[in-house]
Amino acid sequence: SYQCVASNSRGTVVSREASLRFGFLQEFSAEERDPVKSTEGWGVMFTCSPPPHYPGLSYRWLLNEFPNFIPADGRRFISQTTGNLYIAKTEASDTGNYSCFATSHIDFITKSVFSKFSRLSLAAEDSRQFPPSIKARFPADTYALSGQAVTLECFAFGKSRPCLSLHTRLGLFPWQIPLCQRLRWHGDVLLPAWHCHLSAELPGSAPCLSSPAAQPDWLDVISDTEADIGSDLRWSCVASGKPRPTVRWLRDGQPLTSQNRIEVRGGELRFSKLVQEDSGMYQCVAENKHGTVYASAELTVQALAPDFRLNPVKRLIPAARSGKVIIPCQPRAAPKATVLWTKGTELLVNSSRVTITAGGTLILQNISKSDEGKYTCFAENPMGKANSTGILSVRDATKITLAPSSADINVGENLTLQCHASHDPTMDLTFTWSLDDFPIDFDKSEGHYRRASAKEAIGDLSISNAQLRHSGRYTCTAQTVVDSASESATLTVRGPPGPPGGVVVRDIGDTSVQLSWSRGFDNHSPIARYLIEARTLLSSQWKQMRTNPLNIEGNAETAQVVNLIPWMDYEFRVLASNILGIGEPSLPSSKIRTKEAAPTVAPSGLGGGGGAPNELIITWTVTRSLQIRVHPGARAFLWLPEQRFQHSITPNTPSDHSLSPAPGAPGQTRIPALTAVALLVLLRKGFYPCLSEPKAAPYRVIAKSVLSSEMDVSWEPVEQGEGTGVLLGYEIRYWKDGDKEEAADRVRTAGLVTSAHVTGLNPNTIYHVSVRAYNRAGTGPPSPSTNVTTTRPPPKRPPGNISWTFSGSTVSIKWDPVVAKADESAVTGYKV
Repeated sequence: SYQCVASNSRGTVVSREASLRFGFLQEFSAEERDPVKSTEGWGVMFTCSPPPHYPGLSYRWLLNEFPNFIPADGRRFISQTTGNLYIAKTEASDTGNYSCFATSHIDFITKSVFSKFSRLSLAAEDSRQFPPSIKARFPADTYALSGQAVTLECFAFGKSRPCLSLHTRLGLFPWQIPLCQRLRWHGDVLLPAWHCHLSAELPGSAPCLSSPAAQPDWLDVISDTEADIGSDLRWSCVASGKPRPTVRWLRDGQPLTSQNRIEVRGGELRFSKLVQEDSGMYQCVAENKHGTVYASAELTVQALAPDFRLNPVKRLIPAARSGKVIIPCQPRAAPKATVLWTKGTELLVNSSRVTITAGGTLILQNISKSDEGKYTCFAENPMGKANSTGILSVRDATKITLAPSSADINVGENLTLQCHASHDPTMDLTFTWSLDDFPIDFDKSEGHYRRASAKEAIGDLSISNAQLRHSGRYTCTAQTVVDSASESATLTVRGPPGPPGGVVVRDIGDTSVQLSWSRGFDNHSPIARYLIEARTLLSSQWKQMRTNPLNIEGNAETAQVVNLIPWMDYEFRVLASNILGIGEPSLPSSKIRTKEAAPTVAPSGLGGGGGAPNELIITWTVTRSLQIRVHPGARAFLWLPEQRFQHSITPNTPSDHSLSPAPGAPGQTRIPALTAVALLVLLRKGFYPCLSEPKAAPYRVIAKSVLSSEMDVSWEPVEQGEGTGVLLGYEIRYWKDGDKEEAADRVRTAGLVTSAHVTGLNPNTIYHVSVRAYNRAGTGPPSPSTNVTTTRPPPKRPPGNISWTFSGSTVSIKWDPVVAKADESAVTGYKV
């Protein structure tokens, strides 16, 4: 084993160990091998007894002469663990000389040796029966590193070739082998393609545990640390792995054990009362039988006399009369310095107006003119002393002299909120405004907010074209460098009502439905009445509907919609109004279909003539818009404008045949010969035109990866026309690069949207994407496909070495950064 040692004036660290071993394979023993005698039909085993070697070997067996190798055909099995040859049931042809052939693979060199021959002779077949017995058994324990393959060997003798089965045990419950899909039988060798948590038992064998193992991996490591002399320090290293790793410590490359002020307890290292000699390079080493990992950090023990050069007391300290002032004292010192404050020659102590915190900060409250003067902070530790002085100057307090007043206005109106203040004339005064405690950004207000005055003591706020979102509590703050004053007022902006919610359709009839909804915001003006609108598949425009009652009062939350078309798809929405106008509509209700009803308008222009023998041609005209039923199985609606139809009638057509023109256009259908009156009755009950899938494809398909498992897809829609029928939406198909489109996953949109969000994708994978329109008859042709590559997954390892400190109402958090691996996306930030 080799290690690299690196040293400089700061200390020493050692690398992980690298092992060097030389491969070799010696010859088989030159001694003759004993012959093997058995009975035909019985099982037999030949022992290989390989010579000394490194690393492992692969094994084959010769029969009689080279290169007559014995195949592993189920009846014969060669263990790749021991090299032994097993024959489950011998046959007369098995008689002969057997030699074990061992091969070593060392880098690019292959070497093979073979043993002396052993003679197999067979006696006549024995008619006695004997049970199967297992000869090649699972080992007592088998460990596998995560991601590695494991081979478990099992072979049995028997009068007829035994049938091998594997029983798995998870916890206390036995299961069949298919429950672990990562196990595969290869002849008589069990090969997990990945590690499996299982216990395996074979009839007649001892239990075998096949459990995952793992090399050590750091969960928490040490980092470079600066600590004050005389302080305490705790370092921790935590590693995962199986079996659980042990952790040891090194200082400057030498083993570190508990002594005097240092305590070593597994992955924890503790120092009591640090001294400068503790400075140096430290390493924690985690190891198990599968590997070793190292973590290094430098410890610097600081010993400094107090020093104010980097952070002196502020030279001029302004403060407001009757206010409060905070004066920090923060010298650099190690160990931490003790602090005293003086005003002139007077030593300050804690009182009702004076507070000296544990951190050395001086706080003066209810300040008066008599508090002016020189304030000095004295700092001392065992390394030395230092001091720093500032001058406190007392100024006039800032006051609001004209506060803003609460107001009510309508949407679109203008308003000015006044705010005037007095202050010490030796200091600058600034005004800020906030809405519900959020500062107003004048640059991003879209012109609604502006400062109404440029005078120093006036901070009026002007609001133009007020909107509902401008309602709330406005706070004006007048501020100098020493103090501030604030006053607030409430602004109420009245406007049209907000959208109603929860629109539900009930009691669906052929020409009416019952609608209910929940009340929305009245936006500070009572709701006077409600309006109901609807749209159908025939038009995307919303139209006001007739209701019962005709006028829906503002306190109502239900109404009946009447004069609807039978057997038609509808969506409904509700709008509220008040004296300021009609508000935003509710979200559309779920799509419903009114009940079926017979047509109320009869065809006209009945006529006919001509045709072949036994055939009657009847023609008619639909004189006005007429709703007609759809062919069973193609559930949709058609609304036909005025046009002529011609249908041929023969006696040979089944009596229940429906009138079915070609898709989207009139055609000829042969039905039983009917009188004109009977045909009119049939037409009054509606007939069944068929549908076809869309003929056009979407275009300009764009796919964009959003996360490692999600993407957004958008497209240009299909124009509706005779070639599309009534479109119901779009179908997105996506498949991995290398797969066939037939294996694509599919997502359908509900409605004529032109974008979709797709989830459940694999990270860092190329996908092909196409889009199709669909109606009730099926899907149309695909768009040209586009490609998208999902992003790599986020880093799996969490930030380490987290620490935090409190200071008043603030917490400061520190952590070690995460470095993304090659198959992970780069770190762009952290979420606390």
